[in-house]
Amino acid sequence: MTSPRKLTPQEEARLAQARENFKNRKKITDSLTSISKRIGIYSGKGGVGKTTITTNLAVTLSEKNQSVAIFDCDIDCPNVTRLLRISEGPIQDKDKLLPPSRFGVKVMSMAFFQKDEDEAIIWRGPMIHNAINQFTQSTVWGDLDYMLVDLPPGTSDAPLTVMQTLNLDGFIIVTTPQELAVLDAKRSINMIKKMNLNVYGIVENLSGGVFGSGGGQSLAEEMNLPFLGSVSIRKEYTNANKPVTLENQEIRKEYSKIIENLKF
Repeated sequence: MTSPRKLTPQEEARLAQARENFKNRKKITDSLTSISKRIGIYSGKGGVGKTTITTNLAVTLSEKNQSVAIFDCDIDCPNVTRLLRISEGPIQDKDKLLPPSRFGVKVMSMAFFQKDEDEAIIWRGPMIHNAINQFTQSTVWGDLDYMLVDLPPGTSDAPLTVMQTLNLDGFIIVTTPQELAVLDAKRSINMIKKMNLNVYGIVENLSGGVFGSGGGQSLAEEMNLPFLGSVSIRKEYTNANKPVTLENQEIRKEYSKIIENLKF
């Protein structure tokens, strides 16, 4: 019987890395087991209102007596804390982080660890991966009905890292009515499909007025996906001191309709 071949240093390094990756994936899985649904809010294009949709959906779910959290994974431009007017960061308990809560929504965000809100975060892929890993493993979420994950826009390394790390149940795609935004949303849908992940449906934001309407509905029909609803462009968004769904009944109805149309 021949003796086993001794591994080369390169093979030993790859094996050690595989073990480390497996250990990290298990830690992440264990940290998220108390969350019923993990939903990514995603867009192929920046500036379509993805964070606005995320925060107002979360607050509306909380108003419906659902336990909910937001994981702000838009590493470059973390804006959830600004929209929710959260000033206090997480509480550190040894190696764990207890996320703050506002309007009934727990939040973890890279913004808590910026010295200056105006600071540009210039990170390459491995740094983003390490940050998402660390946040996920160290945050104590508790029992949740929903976690809404505000993803980075685009189809490059940053959103791919989040998708592969968090094992999301599905995605809500956000677009505005304009042609280019719809095209980029289509690209993001195709990326998700290539990864064999679920798309729950499409939301059209900034609908009406000078932007027109119908782009989201047309995209949903083309891609054979549910159209979850549209959110109208309104002046209330320009100077809100809290999520507008708490201040305007018509806006609350729009977000409630999106939630009603979600089919898991």
